[in-house]
Amino acid sequence: MKSHTTSHSELEQIAQRMNTKADWKQLHLPQEQVTLLHQITDHVKQRNRIIEGFGLPGKMKRGVGISALFAGKSGTGKTLAAQVIANDLKHDLYRIDLSAVIGKYIGETEKNLDRLFDAADDSNAVLLFDEADALFDKQTDVKDALDRYANMPITYFLQRIESYQGLVILSTNSKESLDKAFLRRIRFIVDFPAPKRDERKKVWKKDF
Repeated sequence: MKSHTTSHSELEQIAQRMNTKADWKQLHLPQEQVTLLHQITDHVKQRNRIIEGFGLPGKMKRGVGISALFAGKSGTGKTLAAQVIANDLKHDLYRIDLSAVIGKYIGETEKNLDRLFDAADDSNAVLLFDEADALFDKQTDVKDALDRYANMPITYFLQRIESYQGLVILSTNSKESLDKAFLRRIRFIVDFPAPKRDERKKVWKKDF
């Protein structure tokens, strides 16, 4: 098993390590969204207790992953929410640009994903994938071999999420463009609404 230091070093070659000092008081969201974010955090904590309490790490390879989709326009608090959750969990947070992971050739995307998740496996870090639309846009109808290969990275990525023992967060500015079959595989979906005029005023008064 790799040391945490080695894992973090390898991750930082692929992803951006982010500040995780934000707390729940800094979130300016409706109560429904805040409650759901707390549920995600509690779910990860309980899952970790079960896995560690029963000595299951290394034995469970499928179904242990927890995934969340944060959907909303830029500036609605998706990244801040990821920072708050990572801080609460006392885990590191890494942001990955999915558009940079996607390869031009058959099998290249899977190799990039392998490198990423292999580096993250021993770190227990929270992984934030930006621009989920880049990989999870509506899947191609399989009409020939090229279409089948085009859909393979999506299936492979979902398999890696399900076996990853940390939390995976995907963010998107356009949930409606995502394939419904993919959305059904995500455990939590949080919609981040644009703040209304009164809410924006409260944010400015509180922050400044």
